[in-house]
Amino acid sequence: MRGAASTLGIIAGVFGMIVGFFGFGYTELTRHFVEIEQSFGMFDNPELVRIVSILSPMLAIAGGAMAVSRALWGGVLLLLSAAGMYLAFGFNVFTMFPIAFAGLGGVLALAAGKPDAPTAHF
Repeated sequence: MRGAASTLGIIAGVFGMIVGFFGFGYTELTRHFVEIEQSFGMFDNPELVRIVSILSPMLAIAGGAMAVSRALWGGVLLLLSAAGMYLAFGFNVFTMFPIAFAGLGGVLALAAGKPDAPTAHF
């Protein structure tokens, strides 16, 4: 289960980066060209979109990388990534796979039967 969580997290991070590029780019474009915002609209909270565009893919990739050795931490990071993407972008055709992959990877990492190795945190 840890291997599947790792793979799903990394794939979610890559797809999340694509969504993040377009989300961040659109907010920057509308900030410089008011005509685009008037024609196509704007996100309710553009600052949240900018922050989540960077953090959610990073959390998904880090969670996927950590899922093999530290399943609890990796699972929490994957679930935070899925929640952030859902909060900023909603669930639509562009975000369904990153949200689903990160969410499923987080659940699989948390449900991994073998506990983490007892090692010091520092």
